[in-house]
Amino acid sequence: MTLSLSIVVPAYNEGARLAKSLRNIVSYLKDYPADSELIVVDDGSADNTANTARQELNASQNVRTSVISYKSNLGKGRAVRLGLLASRGDIALFTDADLSTPITETPKLVDPIARNECDLAFGSRALDRSLIGVHQPWRREQGGRVFNLAVRVATGLPFWDTQCGFKAFSMKACRPIIEGATIDRFGFDVELLYVAHRAGLRLKEIPVRWDHAEGSKISFASDSVKMLSEVGRIRQQARRGVYDRAISEVRALQ
Repeated sequence: MTLSLSIVVPAYNEGARLAKSLRNIVSYLKDYPADSELIVVDDGSADNTANTARQELNASQNVRTSVISYKSNLGKGRAVRLGLLASRGDIALFTDADLSTPITETPKLVDPIARNECDLAFGSRALDRSLIGVHQPWRREQGGRVFNLAVRVATGLPFWDTQCGFKAFSMKACRPIIEGATIDRFGFDVELLYVAHRAGLRLKEIPVRWDHAEGSKISFASDSVKMLSEVGRIRQQARRGVYDRAISEVRALQ
């Protein structure tokens, strides 16, 4: 049996390129063999992101859609969590608004969850770099490698790319983790993977196609420092027991 699917798109000031991405996702979901939905979360954009999403999705047929929008920019992590928790699918996948990973890569993440091989599947650019079509600028790419090495050292996570914006969750297994997460900015991926790993969920890192898209909201210099600071915050919160309730709830479901 094919499980129902929700796709969540967090968006901040994506009015210029969001319409094309949404059309691609809707086209993909029209042929999906089970119930599906598309949720756009407008994270306090200052442009026409929300209106663009509504206009595009109002024209869609045979796909359930919704737009969540609010005035303040709360951070990508918060937007992703709001979208995931609003989803009704058995499996929920979030993808970056620029579709750096093509939406056609969805089965690589969704199918292992549907086959009960894992609870959380996430795309990786590090496991097979031949799948990268357009690379990031050299400095940015090397910075990403250093960051992921720092994450491995600081958290003990055995993964090589925690930051690819393409992740899928069994909502039955992962909901307590998502509800208990606290990081609203760029370190949210690490937090979700770290707490899920600590709770004993089955995680799978999967190589996916990926192309760098111009227009990133991340500043290499300032945001790298913030991301490392958030990794430190995750460790501190783990020591203080911030995640204990979520971990207990996950284990109770197993």
